[in-house]
Parts: sequence; C-alpha cells; structure tokens
Amino acid sequence: MVDITNESNKTDLGTPALEQMYGKGVANAAAKQRRKKLGMTSEGRRAGWGTYLILTVTILIFLIPLYVAVSIASQASSSTQYGVQAMILGPGLFKNIARAFNAIKFWQALGGTLFVATIVSVSTVFFSTLAGYSFAKLRFRGRGILFTIVIGTMTIPQQLSVVPLYIMANKAGLFGSLWAVIIPSLVSAFGVFWMTQYLQDALPYELIEAARVDGCSMFRTFLSVAVPAARPAAAMLFLFTFIAQWTNYFWPMLILGPNKNSLLTVAAATLKGAYFTDYTMVMAGVVLTTFPLLLLFFVAGRQLVSGIMAGAVKG
Repeated sequence: MVDITNESNKTDLGTPALEQMYGKGVANAAAKQRRKKLGMTSEGRRAGWGTYLILTVTILIFLIPLYVAVSIASQASSSTQYGVQAMILGPGLFKNIARAFNAIKFWQALGGTLFVATIVSVSTVFFSTLAGYSFAKLRFRGRGILFTIVIGTMTIPQQLSVVPLYIMANKAGLFGSLWAVIIPSLVSAFGVFWMTQYLQDALPYELIEAARVDGCSMFRTFLSVAVPAARPAAAMLFLFTFIAQWTNYFWPMLILGPNKNSLLTVAAATLKGAYFTDYTMVMAGVVLTTFPLLLLFFVAGRQLVSGIMAGAVKG
C-alpha cells in the first residue's frame, strides 16, 4: 500500500508526482481513493442533490409497478383488486400465491424455463465469443461485409421473422416443443457485436502470436487465450441472455401450443380468464415468475455490473 502523503511534511502528493514516483497505476488508484474519501464521483466532483433526485425518481419508476403487482396479489378478494384499496397491501398474498402455484404447475414451468434459459445462454456466450474473436482478431476476406450483415440483422423487428419461423418450426415437427424456443435463439447478433467490440481492445495481438509460436492451433489459441480474456464480458452476456430468455413471452406463446405450462411467462398468462379475470391470482403468478429472477440478480448483480464496466473500458 503506497502512502500518498510525503513523509517529511505529511502533505498530499499530487497525481503527477505520484505518477512520476510510482507509475501511472499507483497514481490512478490514489486519485480514486482520494475522490472516494471526499465523496466525489469518478469525474472528480461531488454528487449533488440533483444526482440523488434523479436516482430516486429512477428507482421509483422501476419499483412502483412491482409494488402494484404485489399489492394486488395480496388482496383477500377479487372485489378489492381495483381502486385505491388495491394500492394498500392486504392479507391474502400467500394464499393467492399458493393458488397460482398450483394453477400454473410451477415446478414444471420453472424447470422448463431454467432448461431453456441455461441452454440458450451457454450457447449464445460460446458462439458469440467464437464469432467475436474471429471478427476482432482474424483477417479473412469479406470480414467487414459479414460483420455489417450481422449488425444489420439487429434492426429487423422480431415480429417480421415470426411467420417464417412458425412455418419452419411446423415443418420440422417442433410445434409445442421447447426446442422450437431454443433453436432460433442459440446465437444473437448483439452477442456477436458485444464480444467483437470487447475483444478488439482486451486481447492484444502479441498474446495470440505467442500462443501460435508455442504451437497452439487456431481453436486451442481461442480456448487458451481469447476465452480467459473475454470472461468479464462473457459473464455479462450470459446474465443478460438468461434474463431475456426468462422474460421471453411473444414467441413461446405462439409456438408452444397446448404446452403453455412449459414456461413461467406463458403459464402465468393462462391465469387470465375468458370472461372474468381475477387479477389477484394473475398478479400472484407475476410475483412467482419474477421472484427467482430477482433472486438471481441479487446474487449475481455485482458480476453483471463489473462485466458492464469492464466492457466500457478502452485500451
């Protein structure tokens, strides 16, 4: 631990002096420590009331819908699911959750959701890292055009691809199967773009050349050099993909047919009645669907934030 004060007069050493004496890394760490001690942001200024106001409003915007869902789910009777009374927590939350738990066959839906989200997330991370490494560090004819085409597919709305996907899934005999949800999502254009941008800065050519000199094949170089370097961004991509698949609704609702209890989001939608909807039960299903994801984010949220910050670092 380097003392950032001069031993003779105990005065603070400036960042240029620290950089000259100990190097740029120590100078940056000392500056960060000083800003943290003074309550400053990374830009070197104090966080004012406006910053806290914006953060508070942002948090409320995201928390209020969740509170409304929990509040409606806690009502003891369907007659109190509307109006001001529905905004006050009631005594029937666990009773309604138990009803929704049995109605949607929770364990079956949870298992199907975990199965789909895990396979799609692992596949997306692997293929996106492989493609990102190729686009970022390999030189081949047509690389720029292929990368542009991949990025261009991100502009196509999902609704435009539903009809051809539905026809192909039917012809392949996948209607009503979870594989009809998994196969179209095995790789994503965003994942390829993210890993390409990250590996361009995070993986020096010198490491690749050293691995090739040591006799590594192309794929072994990818596994031994590119994969460890891409780990922070890959963790972020895995979590984002997992969350996206957990909350996926539109395509599974169309393709699962009679097997709607196979995924949590689609199973929760079946709680809606044909003539009358008991929203206390529907919102209880929403709470059941959301809680595992909130638990995952609580456990892995730090890794998600660190992955985003690592991907934002240049150089």
